[in-house]
Amino acid sequence: MNQPSEDLPSRALRFAAPLLVAVLVLAAWQVLVTAYHVPAYLVPSPLVVLQTLVADRGLLFDSLRVTLTIALTALLISVVVGALVALLFVRSRWIEMSLFPYAVILQVTPIVAIAPLIIIWVKDIQVALVLCAVVVAIFPIISNTTLGLRSVDTGLLDLFRMCRASRWQVMWRLRVPSALPYFFGGLRIASGLALIGAVVAEFVAGTGGQGAGLAYQILLAGIQLNIPRLFAALLLITLAGVALFGATVWVSRLALSRWHESEIAPGR
Repeated sequence: MNQPSEDLPSRALRFAAPLLVAVLVLAAWQVLVTAYHVPAYLVPSPLVVLQTLVADRGLLFDSLRVTLTIALTALLISVVVGALVALLFVRSRWIEMSLFPYAVILQVTPIVAIAPLIIIWVKDIQVALVLCAVVVAIFPIISNTTLGLRSVDTGLLDLFRMCRASRWQVMWRLRVPSALPYFFGGLRIASGLALIGAVVAEFVAGTGGQGAGLAYQILLAGIQLNIPRLFAALLLITLAGVALFGATVWVSRLALSRWHESEIAPGR
């Protein structure tokens, strides 16, 4: 008989502990700001930030939609292109040795240095912002997937060769399933990086109007000393990043929980 994967108190503690820390921090923040009469244009209280978020919800949520559209588009492109590049690297060591160093160079070059060039070269500003986010997000997909495709069990690889499996069969029936945990690990990292890349690109571009993202609202709020709106925009970006990470964790568990030990709970 299977044992329960996790008892109810442990599961409740997993969610209650960080929630309690957040409540304590927010309560201390509210008490200190109120007790020392800190003006809202320096540090707004959590209550003021929440009131601003409600009052400016139309503007802020429209900007959030723009930023998330850029980040999700960049993440999708990074997944498709990064996975294809990783498959190409595994198929040919020469291609990997020739191109992988340039992927590393692209990763370690600050996006704030590349973004102005991309924005100048690409006429469509939305396409330029997506490209900037792709530059930031694609490397974890390439590196993790390549590592996973190469990290196959040698015994299973020998078995496939003994059975005279073709390279296509070895790739799709052995290497790809073995690489999935690595791929999803890279996806978790890339989801946050895509959002960071979108925000940084918006900062560099400084685009306003109806198509403005949250980064522009942060810039504008800082110029206008509307610090409560700045904090509200930061809160939305943070919550969006947490939601993206949670979604990738859920997809990873959905794909791996039935067969891979990394997602199988103890006692199952």
